[in-house]
Amino acid sequence: MANKVTVVTDSIACLTNELVEQYRIGIVPIRLLVQGKVYRDSVDITPSEAYELFLQDPDSFNTSPASPGHYLEAYREASKRAENILCVTLSSKLSTGYDMARVAKEEAKDELPGTCIEVLDSQNVTAAEGFVALAGARAAAKGKDLAELVRVAEEVRDKVTFLAFLDTIRYVYRTGRIPKVATTIGSILKIRPILTSSSGLIRFKGIARNKRQGINRLLETMRNEVGQSPVHVAVMHAYAPDDAEMLKDRISSEFNCAELWVTEFSPVMGYATGTGTLGLAFYKD
Repeated sequence: MANKVTVVTDSIACLTNELVEQYRIGIVPIRLLVQGKVYRDSVDITPSEAYELFLQDPDSFNTSPASPGHYLEAYREASKRAENILCVTLSSKLSTGYDMARVAKEEAKDELPGTCIEVLDSQNVTAAEGFVALAGARAAAKGKDLAELVRVAEEVRDKVTFLAFLDTIRYVYRTGRIPKVATTIGSILKIRPILTSSSGLIRFKGIARNKRQGINRLLETMRNEVGQSPVHVAVMHAYAPDDAEMLKDRISSEFNCAELWVTEFSPVMGYATGTGTLGLAFYKD
């Protein structure tokens, strides 16, 4: 039996290919601009390949947000799977994606008159956004209707947490939130920032002097929030698969995991964080 609803999100949600295929989630690939060429994130180029190009020439690496046309294309494909669509976007305070998805929704009214589309601002980034989309997709797999998908997705949105440890502060000026001179000084001093999200924005949570200290801070923060409650966790990395696997193993042994998976940190975010970044997205049942 076909689902009543299907879910669309963007490539910044950092969902694994396995999860995308299992729950038939539509992905809007954000564009990467590298050495004068345009790539669709995770379609024309893998995250690892993108990071390799980034390391060759960081200054030529940039990103381009999705357009209404990109979302409309995703809606067309999604409408073949179900009559109703839930589109989960990156935080509207960080990107134009939410607005573009809503413009595409209006355009779809004429082209897809039998399709009902809801656009939900995840108020988050990376796999934290992914967990919001995944909650909706899992409800869809159980045959729930669009209103129920929105409800369960909002529940996860209100409790999911994003944390990231940056192995370098060198590129953070690209977020537009701190001056380039500050990141240069921070890089010389080997300051490694820890970031989180709050009210739809990325915020600094602290600093660490080395990777071990940074990882311990991530786990300490998660432990304070979830204790021994069952927890859903995504481990993210930017071109650091071995570190991610070690972090996954540690989480598996120290926490009561209802769900635990590893994914690559989208290069769309990575252009401002650099390689070596490790992150967590999590929420407790």
